[in-house]
Amino acid sequence: MIIRKKEHWFRMLFVWHGSVLPALLPRLGLLLILSVLVTYFHGIILSFKVPLNPTPLTLFGFVLALFLGFRNSASYDRFWEGRKLWGALLNTVRVLTRQAMTLSNRKNDTISVHNFVQLLSAFVFALKHQLRGTDAYEDLKSRLDEDQLKIVAGSKYRPAVIMRLLAEWVQKAKDEGCLDSIQQARFDENFDKLSDILGGCERLVSTPIPYSYRVLLHRTVYIYCFLLPFGLVDSLGWFTPLIVVFIAYTFVAFEAIADEIEEPFGTDANDLALNSMCIMIDETIHEMVGERVTVSQKTDQNIID
Repeated sequence: MIIRKKEHWFRMLFVWHGSVLPALLPRLGLLLILSVLVTYFHGIILSFKVPLNPTPLTLFGFVLALFLGFRNSASYDRFWEGRKLWGALLNTVRVLTRQAMTLSNRKNDTISVHNFVQLLSAFVFALKHQLRGTDAYEDLKSRLDEDQLKIVAGSKYRPAVIMRLLAEWVQKAKDEGCLDSIQQARFDENFDKLSDILGGCERLVSTPIPYSYRVLLHRTVYIYCFLLPFGLVDSLGWFTPLIVVFIAYTFVAFEAIADEIEEPFGTDANDLALNSMCIMIDETIHEMVGERVTVSQKTDQNIID
């Protein structure tokens, strides 16, 4: 994800990186060529004059804009829900780290608390890789011991398996008398929150916007754009190509943005910055236990979100 400070209004007109314009240029170029040809031949195809005027296109464009608005709202709702889930993940792992340090009688057992924090960090990175369908092995290797790595690496749903290891850590502390039943219940409440976050993220990934709805809107946008030159040529003349490209840019860009943010956990320029979030969560929980994150632990820092 690209995060920038607010820029001057004039510079915003020429922003390239992070805009959907580079991906749209071939399509807009095709529409420009079509518009020039339609204008040159005055809307005539094989001696047949296409009898279109701006009135039906205006009404149709208004309805199409409403549908695109609904489409963008649905996509942004998915994007914002993903952001809220990862915000809740940050809060929950911080609470669990604090509980591991203060609720248990292992305040002086830095090794045990460190193992718990490493499991939390591994959960965060495993979740990111599961959502993106990438390989989590290198990130898990630096955070889990050999036995834990064998268990997690051989599983399909790795974040869920790591949650089991976290629960086992708490149960072991309970068996050793470091926690009572009430304190164990407090841990379980936050484990339930982790499970809800995991399930919410998996739901967003596995339940996209219905494909038939996307296809219908996609076809409608492009049919409308290809009909525009025929409806505007008689009234605009050689201004037709310019106006058609501008209108098409607006409609096609809205659809492209909706497609991009519909899957908030991807790697497009406007998707969530999961790499940065994982690193920030990793740093904050290690800082809470008085540790500094080493360079080897920041294996993901130079990857573009």
